[in-house]
Amino acid sequence: MQLGTRWTAGEEPPAAVPAALRAAITSVEEATGPAQAGAPKSRWTLTWLEGRPVAELDAGIIVELNADGEAVVRHDPDDEFG
Repeated sequence: MQLGTRWTAGEEPPAAVPAALRAAITSVEEATGPAQAGAPKSRWTLTWLEGRPVAELDAGIIVELNADGEAVVRHDPDDEFG
């Protein structure tokens, strides 16, 4: 069993975040920019689905590995922030 973790966007991801996701997470953070003054910073949640890591930003942006082990970025259309 693998446990997930949370961290604030813009901070160094915890060691539990696989290297294969880190570049895509950084790209998402650069594209979304910093939080607006007075607004809380977004947070990432790392979970594991069928043995694969899935990182989701509060805004519904998801970074996960495809079957080939490549990082894929998508947006959850059902997320309330999207």
